[in-house]
Amino acid sequence: MRDHPQDSKEPETEAKFYKRLLDNLNDAVYFVDRERRITYWNEGAKRITGFGPDEVMGHLCYENLLSHVNDAGELLCTTHCPLSATIADGQAREAQVFLRHKNGHRIPIHVRVSPIESEKREVIGAVEIFSDNSASHSIKRRADELEKLAFLDPLTQVANRRYLEIRLQTALREYELHGDAFGLLLIDLDYFKQINDKDGHEAGDRALVGVALTLGGALRSTDTLGRWGGDEFMAVVGHVDRGDLSRLAGRCCNLVAQTRISHGEVTIPVSISVGGALFREHNGVEGLVARADRMLYVSKAQGRGRATVESG
Repeated sequence: MRDHPQDSKEPETEAKFYKRLLDNLNDAVYFVDRERRITYWNEGAKRITGFGPDEVMGHLCYENLLSHVNDAGELLCTTHCPLSATIADGQAREAQVFLRHKNGHRIPIHVRVSPIESEKREVIGAVEIFSDNSASHSIKRRADELEKLAFLDPLTQVANRRYLEIRLQTALREYELHGDAFGLLLIDLDYFKQINDKDGHEAGDRALVGVALTLGGALRSTDTLGRWGGDEFMAVVGHVDRGDLSRLAGRCCNLVAQTRISHGEVTIPVSISVGGALFREHNGVEGLVARADRMLYVSKAQGRGRATVESG
């Protein structure tokens, strides 16, 4: 008996249905085989990473296309890869990591990995589901609000100096009323003039935008990041002690060091120097900025690409 023509189409129709289902998810989904070769890449993955299926399908994930790192900047693809571990032991895993967007900046993501098994219960691959953990919707909303109030830096899309000065005064009032501790990070893009001179001002602008995006993902959603001027950024961070401030400063340095800026056919590595200080009542906000600036100078004097937070 011959199959009905519709019967022969059912597997294809079913496959298209599940693909459409996965493509409509907000989360990113991709499959790999036992060699960690990418066999499926949904629209969510394209939206979050900037890479389309045609750019990743058939590639091995450890070719460092996404270059997953932890908050210390350590590359995970060749050492502590959740996909590799799940394929090896069949156990599901979760992790907080940072991937590299196609444009070069770093994005914090929450990763969930599960094994893919054959009918014989043999692990034949894995599926990774990841979501953007950078609170991008609230960041976009905040940028829209800042733009309406003329508090947005038009290039980097973070707060401008005027808004940072207001935020510092607000933090001071919160300290006076409730004793809420706060601190400051001053962040300078290393060798910015050399980037401008060698690769052009457009490359310099791209570097500033990429660093701003990476910093936005490295900091907490409650912190305020802004452009203090030129190649210098400032982050006002609340509810911190020296250890918290030092960890945030280090994470910013580590993640920017793993950022690469694409400009035409040129890939530009970037790094930052960071100075940090906690607010002290006796020398006010101006003293806080001055002390963070001194720590920034120490970072530069010690070779750049590092963070220094005031002790004591």
